[in-house]
Amino acid sequence: MARALWTGSLSFGLVNIPVEIHTAVRDKGPHFRLLRRTDKSRIQFQRVAEKDGEVVEWDDIVKGYEVAKGQYIVLTPQDFEKAALKKDRVIDIQDFVKAEAIDDRFFDKPYYLLPGKGGDRAYALLREAIKASGQIGVAKFVLRSKQRLAAIEAIGDALVLSTMRFRDELAKLEEFEFPAGKAVQKRELQMAQRLIQEFAAEWDPEKYTDDYRHNIMKIVAAKRDRTKPELVPEADPQSAQVIDLMERLRKSLGTKRADTAKAAKAPSARRATKKTARKATGRKKKAA
Repeated sequence: MARALWTGSLSFGLVNIPVEIHTAVRDKGPHFRLLRRTDKSRIQFQRVAEKDGEVVEWDDIVKGYEVAKGQYIVLTPQDFEKAALKKDRVIDIQDFVKAEAIDDRFFDKPYYLLPGKGGDRAYALLREAIKASGQIGVAKFVLRSKQRLAAIEAIGDALVLSTMRFRDELAKLEEFEFPAGKAVQKRELQMAQRLIQEFAAEWDPEKYTDDYRHNIMKIVAAKRDRTKPELVPEADPQSAQVIDLMERLRKSLGTKRADTAKAAKAPSARRATKKTARKATGRKKKAA
């Protein structure tokens, strides 16, 4: 098992459960190095002073907050220590709220909470209680000297901690202008609802793949093997200009069924092609 990112306890009321935080996300890449074109030598980055272009060592670097253009207040390590909250290694659940009450914009990054030594029974009890309540715990804790807001929810056999954004980190809707609903015609709305119903499906995360990443890795493999890559085809470009909304909606109806049928036939066609190719190879061998 991977090393825990954080160890401490999960607290609600007078109950404390020893827990570990493990990342729930895997970085699938791909990752690239910057190289010099002529000899593939790796490029290194240096810290250069803007004033004279000289390279600056880490020991000569300080952190400054710009209070006015070109004017900085320098903060020392001691200043950051004064501002830091006590690292008490506790995830303190402060409230339980309805899951649907939390706006998705607040959620950031998910982590798995695993029980620490001796915490299995209390962990399972809290998980089942949260699951039965249909609610989410809202907590605060300190990670890497920074206070975090977090949501604790039960998913399957796991307690999942998702770091959250504080309210003042979200841009307010009032800062932007959105079209009013009054302009929507009833017939257009009904047609759009039919289209949504046609695209309705059960949530299946396996359906949605990163085609760009797959294509990149196929190109890398093909370059290595000196072959031609079989890439996922590029989507047809769609015009952003809506000339006749009703006409576009009408044409859209039925496209989902057509795409599904086409996708279902594709594997059969590929199998038939491979079968034909094998037969052709067999005939060539016989002829030889």
